[in-house]
Amino acid sequence: MQRIEEIYWLRAYGCLAVFSFHLLDHLNQRVDSLATDLVRIPTVLGTPIFIFISIFLFSMRYGNEIPRGFLGSRVKYVMVPYLVYGLVYSMAEFLRLRAAGADVGLVETLREYLLYAGWHGYFLIIAAQFYAFYWLYGRLHLERWLPASPWLVIGSLISMAWWGYWAWRSSLPPGYLHWIAPLGWLYLFFLALVLVRHYHIRPEARPAWLVSLARPRWLAALVGLVALLSLPGWIEYSSKEVWVVPLFLLFTVWVMGRLRGRPAPPLVRRLNEFSFGIYLAHPMFFNLVDVLDSGQRLPPGLYVLALALVGMAGSIAWNLAANRLEWGGLLFGKRLRVA
Repeated sequence: MQRIEEIYWLRAYGCLAVFSFHLLDHLNQRVDSLATDLVRIPTVLGTPIFIFISIFLFSMRYGNEIPRGFLGSRVKYVMVPYLVYGLVYSMAEFLRLRAAGADVGLVETLREYLLYAGWHGYFLIIAAQFYAFYWLYGRLHLERWLPASPWLVIGSLISMAWWGYWAWRSSLPPGYLHWIAPLGWLYLFFLALVLVRHYHIRPEARPAWLVSLARPRWLAALVGLVALLSLPGWIEYSSKEVWVVPLFLLFTVWVMGRLRGRPAPPLVRRLNEFSFGIYLAHPMFFNLVDVLDSGQRLPPGLYVLALALVGMAGSIAWNLAANRLEWGGLLFGKRLRVA
């Protein structure tokens, strides 16, 4: 399959977006201001980017000719790290709570993390579901009943309604169960199929609506509106918000055209190699910085720098070391081989 340079750019952006989103979570415990809120806006696209990339690449590579063993091999590389890191993070949280004097049980903590997906690895459950959906979509030729273009509109409305419903509800299910339901991410699946279908078509021959959505003025207008609504504090910052659906659609349609054929530099490609490992491991190293600076002696600027350096360098070093072991990539996040 040909190299799709814009995917390298998107994956690197997604990695940095997730990394930055969690970094800002830590910073907000010390500094909470409008500036840190506004900086969050581009970071909410991180999780959707990874789901979109997976379906886009599968569809580009296989179409409906899905090879045997596809589902098992893909699912194991997300679900095994989910269990391994879920155990690590749940045990760390259990020990932290017990040290703080909280009356919490180990089984209760394990259930919150592993069964209810109550940690940032919830993304892996979403990915596994969409791998299965893609397999069914191709094997059963579901495009006959779920054509991509109409269902991009329908799926977007369903996803927006899903996030709107939970924003309106005063009570939530345990853990992140409402986050991992595929309804909230349905638009990503059909967006990937639509863009693959029109990828090799000349821009002037593409549907007028797709050409129109790719114009940057729509993206700029939406970002401006989100920033404006941030001023009175009316916006929540998460990838699980109603406004993120149109933002991701406009951003992706625009950036896929903007970066078409633009070679990714070595640093971007290098970041792609470790993106999965960084996603999984960076909160461990953020927490290490917090433990070492438990008295909050570092000023905000140095604290952010410490989070960024320790979080990034530690995650990459951890992933390098893990992938030297025979089963390390499977257990702790496979290093991506970038040609």
